[in-house]
Amino acid sequence: MYRVIVFVGAGLALAACSSTPDWMSLEALKPAPAMDTVSFESVPPGAEAKTSNGQSCRTPCSLALPANATITVTFTLNGYEPATQNIEPVSAGSELPTLRPNPVEIELTPAPPPPKLMKPEKPKKPVKKPAAKKPAAKKPVAKKPAATPAAQEPTATSTSAPPPPPMMAPPAQQQAPWPSAPQPTR
Repeated sequence: MYRVIVFVGAGLALAACSSTPDWMSLEALKPAPAMDTVSFESVPPGAEAKTSNGQSCRTPCSLALPANATITVTFTLNGYEPATQNIEPVSAGSELPTLRPNPVEIELTPAPPPPKLMKPEKPKKPVKKPAAKKPAAKKPVAKKPAATPAAQEPTATSTSAPPPPPMMAPPAQQQAPWPSAPQPTR
């Protein structure tokens, strides 16, 4: 019977070790890491300061950081190159460690303008040049017969309209092929 009690007790002890509740763990008894408040400043202000442990703020600002390990801070701001700074723990004798540099000051450099994207060239359509119109050949102006000075009229020359036909003298009276009526006598 003693053997059974020993086996049951050992089984319960083994089961209890594998499912220890969090309130009974020894981790709760460990001291929290020492914290140090670090100030962040940037030129120009308004940059996002993001630490390697996930905390972030907009400069100028301060964060409480654990002072037990090196922390990397990245500063970002639109239109500027990102900048990175390491903060390291420094302990002086028996005192708690502190982070240095404190305050962290950074000057951001302007980012170069983005390269212009070249659009792929489309095949160019051949441009039809309008055919140059040849000026109309000027027609020689026919000389008018010199009938009488009153019969001559001034003519306007124009490149778009042809000149008027020359004026001719009235035709001479011709005799009709048929006999005409006799003229009445007086």
